[in-house]
Amino acid sequence: MSIRSPLVVVVGHVDHGKSSILDSIRGTSIVQSEAGAITQAIGASIIPMDTIRNVCGGLLDQMKQEYTIPGLLFIDTPGHAAFTSLRKRGGNLADIAILVVDMNEGFKPQTIEAIEILKSYKTPFVIAANKVDLIAGWKSHPEMNMIQNIKAQSPDVQQKFETKMYELIAKFYEFGFECERFDRLESFTKQLAIIPTSAKSKEGLPELMMVLTGLAQKFLEKNLEYDATKEGKGTILEVKEEQGLGTTIDLILYDGMIRKNDTIVIGSTDEPIVTKVRALLEPNPLAEMRDKKSKFKPINEAIAATGVKISAPDLDDVTSGMPVVVCNDKEKINEIKSQIQKEVDEIMINTEKEGILIKADALGGLEALNNLLTEKNIPIKKADIGPISKKDVAEAHSNLETDPLNCCILGFNVDVGNDVTIPKDVKIISNSIIYKLLEDFEEWRENRKKELEAGKLDEVTRPVKIQIMPNMTFRQNNPAICGTDVIAGVLKTNTPLMDKNGKKIATVKSIKHNNENVSRIDSGEQVAVAYEHLTIGRQACEGDHMYSFMGETEFRKLKDLSKFLDKKEIEILKEIAEIMRKDNPVWGV
Repeated sequence: MSIRSPLVVVVGHVDHGKSSILDSIRGTSIVQSEAGAITQAIGASIIPMDTIRNVCGGLLDQMKQEYTIPGLLFIDTPGHAAFTSLRKRGGNLADIAILVVDMNEGFKPQTIEAIEILKSYKTPFVIAANKVDLIAGWKSHPEMNMIQNIKAQSPDVQQKFETKMYELIAKFYEFGFECERFDRLESFTKQLAIIPTSAKSKEGLPELMMVLTGLAQKFLEKNLEYDATKEGKGTILEVKEEQGLGTTIDLILYDGMIRKNDTIVIGSTDEPIVTKVRALLEPNPLAEMRDKKSKFKPINEAIAATGVKISAPDLDDVTSGMPVVVCNDKEKINEIKSQIQKEVDEIMINTEKEGILIKADALGGLEALNNLLTEKNIPIKKADIGPISKKDVAEAHSNLETDPLNCCILGFNVDVGNDVTIPKDVKIISNSIIYKLLEDFEEWRENRKKELEAGKLDEVTRPVKIQIMPNMTFRQNNPAICGTDVIAGVLKTNTPLMDKNGKKIATVKSIKHNNENVSRIDSGEQVAVAYEHLTIGRQACEGDHMYSFMGETEFRKLKDLSKFLDKKEIEILKEIAEIMRKDNPVWGV
């Protein structure tokens, strides 16, 4: 068995320096070692152990261990997009992660999202407290190591640095992690290492690589064993259209070997795809893979762990995050297809009869979203990859009768189809940040819940207190029409009314406001009201007050819905209870 390079991903909030950290690591590795020692792969940079030794100098010796790993393989696509795509059976393909936090800005939405994803995948990580050079008064000394650098700062700058460091430590503690500056760590198994860095000045990068290498060697060695002679296994990082090649896949190969003309089996949400490798490609030396103008050169084979571009037929329906297995034995094709299908089925979410719908652009993203929703006990009815379709909307709309709170589709990194019409009862929430997606969903659900509960008020008689205005009787009876002052509450048509003794005396037939008929009117308004079963001068007189008349069941419902009533309505409810309890002391209790 051989030992492969551990796969390292870089995650964190936008603008906190994820790309800069990657670029600086590559740049440092190129500058401080012989040209070409760093190898560029598709979607990855391979930094061999000799180069790491050159960059770290004597720092590696501080870890007091032998190194058998061949180096570090950095995934070049920064952020959670790569992290959630890199999925394999039994966990995330990334062996270790760097969480980049701007130590001046602290935690931001994507920082929290990255932590949640790292926790859900149980992926070990170190913290790069970046932009140390932006601390007011900081003087950079790239020739020194980080500890010497800190000691070289003025006392007030050291104080600012320590304050920011402990603010970070306190924030991580809120999320259940114990952290400490890398040189003060008591236990690598119980504490996370924080490495102060500056992607700009390259301070702290040797220490970052030292800690990564040491942790990978000490705790991950068994996970990194692979057989270089067996048929390759990998995960699709990205699916791309390349000029002259058509649809291609960028593959992270984590086990075995893949060759040109190999038969490969690719996972799919429907049925595994069997195709043949038409071409294997890798970038020209030191090419920047995120530059679309990068040129590729054909190769005959690739050995784990590395990244490689594959050109093959029938890749149009392939999605990122799917497993790829080499299988040149025709008799084993069906067996491999079954294994892959089982793997995809295991990754795919177990859905329930009731729940919301979720869509994502990649399998790993779908799983990450599912993990976070499951933690919050939010049921999922359907989970799928791809844009939000008419069928999805129809399925979400079908939840209306059983639970309106499930008439929702969450879209992670996906668009809504151009031909999709969204009914008013269906809510689509989309975002490229899972943390924000969940935040928006919970806010919508809370507001929708309030709307639904408030809507129950329409099913009962609202508390209202009105006064028949003096000298404003337009008809005495059949029906009586009077000017009416709505003192408190909401007056609606068909509201039954009682006098101050609790006797039912009238029903609101119609309401006219500014010469227009309305079905309801709020407090503070003066309107003309037509009353059935009322004769002015007999059951009520000008200047009298009337209240909405209700039964005990309605009263109890209103008490349960009191959080949706305003203060005046609650006061009227109390007055109504006092009136009714004159004859029955336990009325409404």
